[in-house]
Amino acid sequence: MGDMANSSIEFHPKPQQQQEVPHVGGFGCTLAELRSLMELRGAEALQKIQEAYGDVSGLCRRLKTSPTEGLADNTNDLEKRRQIYGQNFIPPKQPKTFLQLVWEALQDVTLIILEVAAIVSLGLSFYAPPGEESEACGNVSGGAEDEGEAEAGWIEGAAILLSVICVVLVTAFNDWSKEKQFRGLQSRIEQEQKFTVIRNGQLLQVPVAALVVGDIAQVKYGDLLPADGVLIQGNDLKIDESSLTGESDHVRKSADKDPMLLSGTHVMEGSGRMVVTAVGVNSQTGIIFTLLGAGGEEEEKKDKKGKQQDGAMDSSQTRAKKQDGAVAMEMQPLKSAEGGEMEEREKKKANVPKKEKSVLQGKLTKLAVQIGKAGLVMSAITVIILVLYFVIETFVVDGRVWLAECTPVYVQYFVKFFIIGVTVLVVAVPEGLPLAVTISLAYSVKKMMKDNNLVRHLDACETMGNATAICSDKTGTLTTNRMTVVQSYLGDTHYKEIPAPSALTPKILDLLVHAISINSAYTTKILPPEKEGALPRQVGNKTECALLGFILDLKRDFQPVREQIPEDQLYKVYTFNSVRKSMSTVIRMPDGGFRLFSKGASEILLKKCTNILNSNGELRGFRPRDRDDMVKKIIEPMACDGLRTICIAYRDFSAIQEPDWDNENEVVGDLTCIAVVGIEDPVRPEVPEAIRKCQRAGITVRMVTGDNINTARAIAAKCGIIQPGEDFLCLEGKEFNRRIRNEKGEIEQERLDKVWPKLRVLARSSPTDKHTLVKGIIDSTTGEQRQVVAVTGDGTNDGPALKKADVGFAMGIAGTDVAKEASDIILTDDNFTSIVKAVMWGRNVYDSISKFLQFQLTVNVVAVIVAFTGACITQDSPLKAVQMLWVNLIMDTFASLALATEPPTESLLLRKPYGRDKPLISRTMMKNILGHAVYQLTIIFTLLFVGELFFDIDSGRNAPLHSPPSEHYTIIFNTFVMMQLFNEINARKIHGERNVFDGIFSNPIFCTIVLGTFGIQIVIVQFGGKPFSCSPLSTEQWLWCLFVGVGELVWGQVIATIPTSQLKCLKEAGHGPGKDEMTDEELAEGEEEIDHAERELRRGQILWFRGLNRIQTQNFLSLFTLFRSTVS
Repeated sequence: MGDMANSSIEFHPKPQQQQEVPHVGGFGCTLAELRSLMELRGAEALQKIQEAYGDVSGLCRRLKTSPTEGLADNTNDLEKRRQIYGQNFIPPKQPKTFLQLVWEALQDVTLIILEVAAIVSLGLSFYAPPGEESEACGNVSGGAEDEGEAEAGWIEGAAILLSVICVVLVTAFNDWSKEKQFRGLQSRIEQEQKFTVIRNGQLLQVPVAALVVGDIAQVKYGDLLPADGVLIQGNDLKIDESSLTGESDHVRKSADKDPMLLSGTHVMEGSGRMVVTAVGVNSQTGIIFTLLGAGGEEEEKKDKKGKQQDGAMDSSQTRAKKQDGAVAMEMQPLKSAEGGEMEEREKKKANVPKKEKSVLQGKLTKLAVQIGKAGLVMSAITVIILVLYFVIETFVVDGRVWLAECTPVYVQYFVKFFIIGVTVLVVAVPEGLPLAVTISLAYSVKKMMKDNNLVRHLDACETMGNATAICSDKTGTLTTNRMTVVQSYLGDTHYKEIPAPSALTPKILDLLVHAISINSAYTTKILPPEKEGALPRQVGNKTECALLGFILDLKRDFQPVREQIPEDQLYKVYTFNSVRKSMSTVIRMPDGGFRLFSKGASEILLKKCTNILNSNGELRGFRPRDRDDMVKKIIEPMACDGLRTICIAYRDFSAIQEPDWDNENEVVGDLTCIAVVGIEDPVRPEVPEAIRKCQRAGITVRMVTGDNINTARAIAAKCGIIQPGEDFLCLEGKEFNRRIRNEKGEIEQERLDKVWPKLRVLARSSPTDKHTLVKGIIDSTTGEQRQVVAVTGDGTNDGPALKKADVGFAMGIAGTDVAKEASDIILTDDNFTSIVKAVMWGRNVYDSISKFLQFQLTVNVVAVIVAFTGACITQDSPLKAVQMLWVNLIMDTFASLALATEPPTESLLLRKPYGRDKPLISRTMMKNILGHAVYQLTIIFTLLFVGELFFDIDSGRNAPLHSPPSEHYTIIFNTFVMMQLFNEINARKIHGERNVFDGIFSNPIFCTIVLGTFGIQIVIVQFGGKPFSCSPLSTEQWLWCLFVGVGELVWGQVIATIPTSQLKCLKEAGHGPGKDEMTDEELAEGEEEIDHAERELRRGQILWFRGLNRIQTQNFLSLFTLFRSTVS
């Protein structure tokens, strides 16, 4: 900074008399000055600017920038500005370290129980009481125990601890990589965020982080402001400042009344230019973020107590504290340099009903609780039976007395029983399920990036698999969004192609060129093509590009007109919005009068026309009768060709009396029509096929557009949304509202239910209509299952519909920041076919989780029954604690990796959506689970009770406490694992397919894991020894184990032969929570509750136990939100 201060200092002459103070780096403002300026609003701010700088251009001079040319694009100057005023970047919160994640993983209830058991077991093994050898304590140490073995009593405890460490490390590593992935995703979202600035008089798109103080930025409809600034010139600018102030009304901004623009606020209407005065941590949003960072620790404590602060900023603080790691960045979802998002959510939370749990999340939570209950009961019964059996046998049957010196020995037995009980619980609770869900989703999200889907909320990708309806925009999604004028009506003539310039009267041509050049955003241009022979580049609003292209086709140019009348000389601009459906610009004429140019939807603007130009360019009256004539002969034929019709008109005002510009209806009326043009936006070639795929997959596609109904119908027919001969409805917004509202004008669900099932096209719709339709379809209860609706949107006004939908898709190219902010998935190529890809991935996630469940539950059922019956009959579980933990590891972590990463196939699109009520475990899956469990139990019990005779080895049953591992039990353990390995291959198919090997090599992860597990199993059995309670097996014994394992595949074919329809007794499991089970309290419980959990329970396994703890209240906390916490 020192050398900065010594750099040359320039003085600028000032209009005011104040003496200018030289500041650091030669700029006329200090950082503190600008910060205090940005804290003022409205009149105060204006007064301060006038006192200190004269006016905004004075401020620009002090910041050494030009209001029209912007900064010189010179790197030294930009770097110097960054050093003095900071850079436009808010540093994210530090991610959790690996050690923190390890510590979190250790908080898991089952692991804690196991750790305690292992430590007690360890402690007791080192304690040798004097009475141990005496007969008094019963057959505690009889049998094959020698000195060496007695010494090895500690191994079991140590092995349990070791396996706990393994589980913890694996979990922590998973969390860590998950967080890393989301950070990557986040930074990608941030890098894509660009903003328009003027440098060297050129418009440039620069990354948001590259903005510096003194930049002149172009602000337009739909932007999310990335920095604080002062407005230099604005047209009809309205800002939504609710993210900072909590006020939901839009604030009008103008250079002469309230010029202060703040970062993190949304531009809802209009356009303008601002000079950037504060960036990064010095902007209003940055200041709030810094406060959050500082108030961190106390805030955390308050949060835990669940205190809620009030006021917009406080709520933003609690909100921000609740996020962590990747999430802290998600609070600035599309930029690192704006915040306000979390307050925005805070506000929305107040008035938007909580988004229901995702479908999968509801089903999983319910299933988890059921399994957890069963596991708890089984483990408790196991421990009780073992203890009772031991006590009765020792003290009643053998009639022994409890001696003091025998206490440690007996306690050791009880600890062993306790460990067995805990092991049953560990195996019963599928803590790998959250892991499978996370891995499956994270894997899908990563792959979906390649398919042009940028997923912002994890569960959106799974919900998409259940989608039953898609409400799509027309422009840009179904069409190419490259518009061209193909027909026109000029001077009483309908031209089917572009007219020759000589055919038009010079007056008409001149008026047309001026009307189009001036009355369109000056940021919209047509640039020469990038490559030789390519089409010219369209920059800005595509409809305006089509009109500018029309001027070029008429061999005229729009640039000279714009240079003659620059943007700051426009007298008044009424910008386009969804209510007006038109845009008008007023200029001052040389004679002191005014001329207004207007363009907009033809049927709306023609109603305001009272004159029309004839072939000589003279005015002729235009009566309602002429209008109806024109609609019939010109507009409808154009619309039926799928063209969007735009009317261009003008009006002159005399210099005598200036009209009241705020009375818009008066001003934009009594117009003279210059021309009506038909704009073509061709359907994307790949869309009809994509829509056919959707219809085959049981998804209804509806088109919701602001266009004329005839245009919309023509495009819908081209896309295949409506088929000739089908019974469908195409409605305009007005007619739609008339049908769904009662006499009082209220929307009635019954009326809506009569309309939406047949509705395919909704034209001339307002954003409210779109929201009403989406809400109506979601809330409807007419069908056999509730609809799951996906919506696409690009405009600021699509925000409510995107938020309401089950999955909101925003356009990555054409979409405004506000739309992206409200969405769940961003389509980076704006293409409808990417939505079909998202459906495929979503269904794949659902299937992956079902595959994992089918595999996991088979293992659970078998392991629990074996441990339970084994313990009851032989006082010892045939599968030891360490072995169970290893089985748990392969079942959970490895299997979830293997089965959750299956790539999707086109065949997923051949079935109907599962819907909300379809259970996770279908009857076919239940048949597979029980069928394979029967096979495995038969084998294991056969081996347990008669195995020693078959293999001619010593029996392992009723072995004393520290006896060495027996071959008998090792064979049981090995056979069990082999059966799981081969059953993992069976689990790849869940719909009863015969070929379980289909596409197995397209998933290298699966093959690696199966072979890897097999390798490790060989090592454990042959060299595991005492810690794993294994004794090495001979080749023959190994072959038998393998043979029984392969039998799983054969048995799988047998099961597939049994028709599911015959097995009426099979129940499905894992339904979504029924309507009656959703208590009012639960529905009312805001996201606040969930967010607390999100913050504290970043980890999978705990969820299950959180679920178990809450069984009493039946108030199931969502499982999935916890995974969402990593992203949302």
